[in-house]
Amino acid sequence: MKRPKLALCNFISDVNELRRFALAHGFDGVDWTFKIEDLPETPMEETRLLKTVSRLQPLDVRYHCAFDGLDPGDADPQRARTAREAFRKACRVVSKMNGKYMTVHLGLGRTSMEDLLWDETVRELAELVRYARFLGIRLCLENLASGWSSRPELFEKLVRKSGAGVTLDIGHARVCRSVESQHYAFEDFILPHAECIHNAHVYHEERKDGHVPPENLEDIVDRLELLNALPCDWWVLELREEEALCSTRKVVEEFFLSERRVPSLENSG
Repeated sequence: MKRPKLALCNFISDVNELRRFALAHGFDGVDWTFKIEDLPETPMEETRLLKTVSRLQPLDVRYHCAFDGLDPGDADPQRARTAREAFRKACRVVSKMNGKYMTVHLGLGRTSMEDLLWDETVRELAELVRYARFLGIRLCLENLASGWSSRPELFEKLVRKSGAGVTLDIGHARVCRSVESQHYAFEDFILPHAECIHNAHVYHEERKDGHVPPENLEDIVDRLELLNALPCDWWVLELREEEALCSTRKVVEEFFLSERRVPSLENSG
């Protein structure tokens, strides 16, 4: 089975240093995260961003929109309109940078989904998927640690009804209430739409202070085995501290090495 590409986040602000670090540590790409304040406001800023990202070559680049509190299905019409405009703008910017994949969230940064409308969310997500497709982008929905996308049965409906691709976050899936309560298992985020999973976020688990790396291969081996059986070819080691990132890289390499081992036949027969 072909090995997936390993990517890191744009956790180093100096893009030349980010490129140097990625190549020195054997990464294949960068998962470039936008916050809402990072979106260019003018054509000049767009050109500057394009030049910045182009300096990452020969690394591949995919895009990730971390827009806290912005949801196109917001019950507040003005906030919903603002969200729609922001996500469409992100699609246009990514298209100009020849991006082919963009990850989005629903309910990011919210403690409750009470201010979101389900039907409007599904409809607007489907519309955004179509808009992105028109621009040559595969829009992917990420499962979060809480909210609708943290529940496998609702995540499946969101993906199926909208036509979105999937960004599977194995750290979010581990700590979500649906899995912690054992009502669902990690594989329930995979089985209904395995062919739609285009990106994976790999680390141990999310806690209040951020993403935590695995201490050893045993922490994540079961999830990596399931992930490795999918056609997904983009694994983002989603750690933003150098030590945590490198230790996770080491664990993932250990996993690939163990997958390549062939049992000895010397004592067989």
